[in-house]
Amino acid sequence: MTMGTRPTDTGVRGRLGLIVPSSNTTAEPEFERALPDEITVHAARMELESVTVDALDAMSDGAERGAELLAHADVDAVAYACTTGSLIHGPGFDAELEDRLEAAADAPAVATARSVVRALEALDAERIAVVTPYTDDLDAKERDFLEAVGLEVVSIDGRGLEANTAIGALTPDDAEAQVLEHVDGADADALDAVFVSCTNYRSLAAVDGLESKLGVPVLTSNGATLWDVCRASGLEVDFEGRGTLLESSRS
Repeated sequence: MTMGTRPTDTGVRGRLGLIVPSSNTTAEPEFERALPDEITVHAARMELESVTVDALDAMSDGAERGAELLAHADVDAVAYACTTGSLIHGPGFDAELEDRLEAAADAPAVATARSVVRALEALDAERIAVVTPYTDDLDAKERDFLEAVGLEVVSIDGRGLEANTAIGALTPDDAEAQVLEHVDGADADALDAVFVSCTNYRSLAAVDGLESKLGVPVLTSNGATLWDVCRASGLEVDFEGRGTLLESSRS
């Protein structure tokens, strides 16, 4: 059933599909809190417990099946909500992943790594600082990916966490503290944006406060993915108070 034939008395204006790692406990609640009630979120899961290169690589094998199942829910667009899972093979893999998911879901599809790049382009951001919960090897892959698409990664700071449940236990206060420890006011003057990476890192609620303190746009993996999947779906949402990127969707 297409958007045009959806019953109009359900109170639902749109449906977004999320494909998330099985151990991700953050993406769905952050999306749901940011969206109005009439736009609903529906998730499919891929097996992942530890955030390692090998585990992330194996996880992507389940993505297309998740997209196929989300098509049964008549979603308007699908998001592959995993940052490192969509960048570990470098530029091009993210676009290929979007094409595969779009075909499987018969709906527009976005992948977080590519969503982040689109978001930074929309903000005209080239010089960025990156904060992550990851281990050094994943930080290195993230830096390589971002620099390969033309961004200047001034610095990157990781927490060294591998268990995804440990990442999901972090709070927006943890994210704010990590950003402020890594990027002070003087550093921010030389930046175009700060990026908090990982869809399982609860950080979207920290964006507005961080932007006030640093004076530059701050984006998160879930924020960029949400902005991009709404753009792809054609759904218009008022994200007032959610930071520069999401608020820009109103213009």
